[in-house]
Amino acid sequence: MPSTSTERVIHASIYGHVSATPELFATIFDAHHERVVNHDADVAIFLINPAAGIDNETIENWRNLDEVQMPRMVVITVMDGMELDFDDAVMVANRVFDSVVTPYLVLHGENGTPIGTISLDTFETIDYSTEPMTFAHADSELQELVAEFREEYLERMIEMEEGAFAAGILFPAIPVNPANGLGVDIVKRYLSELPGSR
Repeated sequence: MPSTSTERVIHASIYGHVSATPELFATIFDAHHERVVNHDADVAIFLINPAAGIDNETIENWRNLDEVQMPRMVVITVMDGMELDFDDAVMVANRVFDSVVTPYLVLHGENGTPIGTISLDTFETIDYSTEPMTFAHADSELQELVAEFREEYLERMIEMEEGAFAAGILFPAIPVNPANGLGVDIVKRYLSELPGSR
């Protein structure tokens, strides 16, 4: 019997070096790991492992999507014990991809483990190390620490209209740690902005 559901379906393609665990992320985001560009996808998610950088194949796949203005996002793995971090990977992405925006920054626990995010738009923090995750508003000290990053982010967003991500002209870089779920909800929120297909 044919389905009468009107639920949106997002066809996502994932690209990235094996060190960024694309198969794992394909499972998390109900996507397909691709080695070559899939022009039929609704969105492309590019993975970066800060410790490994970005391989030539991934860079080439990004460039091949420039001509079709497909919505793209960068997911940066922020795992425990990594020497290089989210900021390092963002700098590399800005150099080899297009200019990305960082709507969220990583918050670390006392032992240096990535445990949360802070929104540069609202100062909302999410602690993923608690069950359930804890939402709060950043205190004045944390707001001061991220003030320069926030100013840069807000300046970039002034240039953008609502729907810029879905239009393929805004490229968010999101930190994700699959071990504790850090950032998974944020990526899914961005994916929900896409029209998809029915």
